[in-house]
Amino acid sequence: MTSIPDLIRRKRDGGQLTDEEIKLFIESVTTKRMQDCQLGAMLMAIWQRGMVAAEIHTLTREMMMSGEVMRWPDEWKRLMVDKHSTGGVGDKVSLVLVPALAACGCKVPMISGQGLAHTGGTLDKLESIPGFNIRQSTEQIRTILASVGCCIVGQTEMLVPADRVLYAIRDATSTVDSLPLITGSIISKKGAESLSALVLDVKFGRAALYKDLPSAKQLAQLLMDAGNSLGIQTGAVLSRMDGTIGRCVGNSLEVIESLETLKGNGPDDLMELVTTLGNNSGMLLVMTDLAPGLSEGRTQIYDAVIGGAALSKFEAMMTAQGVANQTARTLCSAHADYYSILRKSEHQLELEAPADGVVLDVDGFVLANVLQKLGAGRSKAGEPINHSVGAELLVSIGQSVQKGASWLRLHYEDPAPGPDQINLLRKALTVGKDGNKETLVAEVLQPH
Repeated sequence: MTSIPDLIRRKRDGGQLTDEEIKLFIESVTTKRMQDCQLGAMLMAIWQRGMVAAEIHTLTREMMMSGEVMRWPDEWKRLMVDKHSTGGVGDKVSLVLVPALAACGCKVPMISGQGLAHTGGTLDKLESIPGFNIRQSTEQIRTILASVGCCIVGQTEMLVPADRVLYAIRDATSTVDSLPLITGSIISKKGAESLSALVLDVKFGRAALYKDLPSAKQLAQLLMDAGNSLGIQTGAVLSRMDGTIGRCVGNSLEVIESLETLKGNGPDDLMELVTTLGNNSGMLLVMTDLAPGLSEGRTQIYDAVIGGAALSKFEAMMTAQGVANQTARTLCSAHADYYSILRKSEHQLELEAPADGVVLDVDGFVLANVLQKLGAGRSKAGEPINHSVGAELLVSIGQSVQKGASWLRLHYEDPAPGPDQINLLRKALTVGKDGNKETLVAEVLQPH
């Protein structure tokens, strides 16, 4: 019988693991028969030697099968869709797109995560809404999908338990950026949702895990292939992540911007990403028989956001996940007093443009790292965050500014920003002569 040291040795030496060997590996992880030192050695061997497609697909399937796989009524099976982003700065797209998909007739059981390091988490944003409960059982998720059509929740205890063990050790062994392990982690959870179709937002640039388009495309192809291997029709959007998405960064501020987008007042770049993902989602509507053709699917997504149907779904989702009726109604009203409900920071500070010119760049990575240190994010799992900390961009790329005009409003409490942090923020802004503004979306990879 193959032993755990045999598995480690085979992968260390560049060998290909069989289906049975990968099954043994994941079973040993889940049952804790594998010591942490052995697991660390195995992950490092995978990081160094990689995996071929067949190994990645088996790894993903076995991780998915390590716990509960959700089951849905037969009439829902073609309607189950989801979206996944590899993380960015100011990325509140899910808060807009998920209810839009539900408004079009999809069922969206989004299982999301909390933020770590400079990337914000969808669950952290939602938890800035008083009463919003991200912890829902499988039965509760099924009930919410029946009544609302969408939910955004945290990973349940029984869903992909192997991933929770692997992720903790990956973080401790500097193997987080292994492509096979990233693919297994992401797609196993989507597979456990028993999806029909999935759209991926894979980011590249200064503020993304991958800094250039070719490496992001490589990850996207691996994710798509793994999704398709599980029977999930999977497409991807490759989007730039150098600045911020929208004008707000920070949990409460991003909820406000999402609600304004759902009311038809969203910033152009956020709407570009929502509608481009919506274009792929429009294809999902075709694949789920909710639209007769691609153009009709795109139109349905756009109309759901602009026309208010997605806002109604978001309000219903808030209520179904524990938010008081009056609170949800107030947040979704036309002229909402957001800070009567959401926490507002005790202090605000505006930074001024250093010269006349055109805004060429705002470094999202610098902005997010400063905000993390001020309490908007966490450096390790489980740390508390301050939902009120964040920043509002008062300018957009390509806009003309005058020297002394405010370009950023910083929201902070304790700790206050120090001189070094203020200096970093000032340097994050680049003002110059006219430049070419690149579109947020670089490429769309259609489902196979």
